[in-house]
Amino acid sequence: MESDIAYHTALDWLAWQVELGADEAIAETPVDRFVAAAEPVAAPASMAAAAPGAPPVAGPAGEVDPVVEARKAALRAGDLGQLATEMEGFAHCDLRHGARNFVFCDGDPAARVMIVGEAPGREEDMQGKPFVGRAGQLLDRMFDSIGLARTAAEARKALYITNILPWRPPQNRDPSPVEIAMMLPFVQRHIKLAAPDLLILMGNVSCDGLLGRRGITRLRGNWQEVMQRPAMPMFHPAFLLRQPVRKREAWADLLAVQARLRT
Repeated sequence: MESDIAYHTALDWLAWQVELGADEAIAETPVDRFVAAAEPVAAPASMAAAAPGAPPVAGPAGEVDPVVEARKAALRAGDLGQLATEMEGFAHCDLRHGARNFVFCDGDPAARVMIVGEAPGREEDMQGKPFVGRAGQLLDRMFDSIGLARTAAEARKALYITNILPWRPPQNRDPSPVEIAMMLPFVQRHIKLAAPDLLILMGNVSCDGLLGRRGITRLRGNWQEVMQRPAMPMFHPAFLLRQPVRKREAWADLLAVQARLRT
C-alpha cells in the first residue's frame, strides 16, 4: 500500500528514531543472526586510482566504474556552471537520492582562497549552500579575523567554498571511501577551474581525498601541496565547536594563511 507520508518527513522520523537508539528494524520474518553473515561490499577497482596522480585501473568487463565515469563527466565541464550540471546529474552516487539539495559552492569563484570541506550537514542540505550551520558561522568568524569573507566585494578579500561531497550523507555520517573516490575527480576539476592561489583543507575527509592521508591533528599547521598549489590542513569548525581548546591551533593556522597571502 502506498503511503501518503512525504519522503523527507519519513526520513526525518527515521533519523529521530536512530537518535533515540533504535538500531534494528522489525521484519515480517525472523532473521537468525548466527546464520546470516554480512556480505563484504566490494569497492570499485578504480578506488586506488582515485588518489592524486594515480593511473586509472580498469574494472571487470561490462561493469560501470563510477570513478571512470566521474572523470569523463568532470572533463566535459569547461566552466564552473557546466561542472555543477555534470555533478548534479551524476547518477552513480546514491547519496543524491536521500538529500534535499545539491550543494555545490558559495562565495566568489575568483577568490584567492578556496576552502574544501567534507560534506553538507542538515542546514547545508536544507539551504543548498556549504557551511551555513553553526560550523559555518564559526568558519565565517574565523576568516573574518584575518580579513577574508565569502561575501567580500573584492576577490582578494573573498573566500570560495566547496565540499568533497555535494550531497548530505545520512545522519551526517562520514563519507565512505567509495563515495570520496567517485566524487574526487569533480573536486579536482573544481580546483582547476577556480584556480585559487591556495587551498584550505577542512578536516580529515578533505585531507583524505586530496592528500591521500588522514590524521588532521598531525597534518594541521603544515603546508602541503595539492595540484601545484599550497594547501593548509585545518581543524573543521564542527570539531572546534566540540573541542574549543583547539581554537588556539586554528588561530595559528589562520595567521599562517594570512602571512602566505601577503607574500
